[in-house]
Amino acid sequence: MCATAFAQAPPPVDQKAVFRRATEMYEKKNYPGALRAFEDSAKANNSEAMMYLGLMYAGGQGTAVDYDQAMAWFLKAAAAGDSQAMCNVGILYYQGLGVPKKYDRGMFNLGALYRDGLGVPVNLAEAMKWFLKAADGGNDLAMNSIGVLYMNGQGVPVDFAEAMKWYRKAAELGNRAAMHNIGALYEAGKGVPKDQDEAQKWYAKSAEQSSP
Repeated sequence: MCATAFAQAPPPVDQKAVFRRATEMYEKKNYPGALRAFEDSAKANNSEAMMYLGLMYAGGQGTAVDYDQAMAWFLKAAAAGDSQAMCNVGILYYQGLGVPKKYDRGMFNLGALYRDGLGVPVNLAEAMKWFLKAADGGNDLAMNSIGVLYMNGQGVPVDFAEAMKWYRKAAELGNRAAMHNIGALYEAGKGVPKDQDEAQKWYAKSAEQSSP
């Protein structure tokens, strides 16, 4: 009788070991080896490996500088929840690297990172600084965010009139959240005389913006 040989499945790959090996090679400046190992780890959905790949493509470590690849890896890592990658996406947007120059969007992203403490300590003064820069570039998200900071007294004294000013600027650009916030201030009579009709008008405008 002939003996039948059965193929055995290969043992599972220890992904933690793969990532650990990659970081060791990176620290020893073995960038080509680290790049390959991080790519293997990223295929297993390791967000930190994706972030490292972004850094390596941005810095030309083990590969030619490629900001398009850097942005692609940072976005993948950010989507998987890596806070440092989120910060790096904002920096690349601000510098116009790997994306069309969208300074206002990059500045808003940096402001949001400082406001929310993503990858950096919470710093509301820094958040306001970047939101103001983004607003100067016409970014409606930043304008609405400035209004929220003034309305809630985050990093600045509570100032409903100033909040309303920024909400109106954002609303003129079609920002739905700002329209709703204007309605809320009219309903509460904060920064403006209380006016239920005006409040309902702005709530309706906001709802129209969210309709398909």
